[in-house]
Amino acid sequence: MSVKEQIRPAVEGPLGALGLLIEDIAVTPAGRRRLVRIWIDRRLDDSGADSVTPTPPLTLDEVADATRAVSDALDDTGAMGEQPYTLEVTSPGVDRHLTEPRHFRRNVSRLVTLTRTEAEPLTGRIVRAGAHTLTVQVPATRKQPASMVDLPYADVSKAVVQVEFSRPADGERDTDSMDEPDTDSVDEPDTDDLDEES
Repeated sequence: MSVKEQIRPAVEGPLGALGLLIEDIAVTPAGRRRLVRIWIDRRLDDSGADSVTPTPPLTLDEVADATRAVSDALDDTGAMGEQPYTLEVTSPGVDRHLTEPRHFRRNVSRLVTLTRTEAEPLTGRIVRAGAHTLTVQVPATRKQPASMVDLPYADVSKAVVQVEFSRPADGERDTDSMDEPDTDSVDEPDTDDLDEES
């Protein structure tokens, strides 16, 4: 069993208790250490209802709590073995492609560029994301008026969030924190002492 395969079951429970889930795990050599990166995100409700409002980004406090929970779980289970490692827990940045319905649900109100399998790419704002389809508001151009486009996820081969420096207001949402991933790192030294890095 690979290190990644040992990490996931060790940390899924503690993260789930915080209302979080694992998006991805990467383990890479870093000199005599290993760098363990774990991307996390907020767990959405499983009701199957369409999302039409923005999902709040993870706060720095939530990422810090997740980092402590992951570090404790890795120490308790011994999933990393004896080799020292550096742990980085982060939320996905806007550069990560949207590949699952939950990714689209989390990005309601964001501007995205969609590559479609049998049509021209389009750029628009997600106004609704459900279990199987999404609705995108496409702005007016010289050639066509503004429109709402419904798309099955199966027709989208690639989806990328566009970074906006000025976005329409979406309530109390902190837009600055959405464009940069929240990170908190724990450096696992050779001794039993734990140094936290920000």
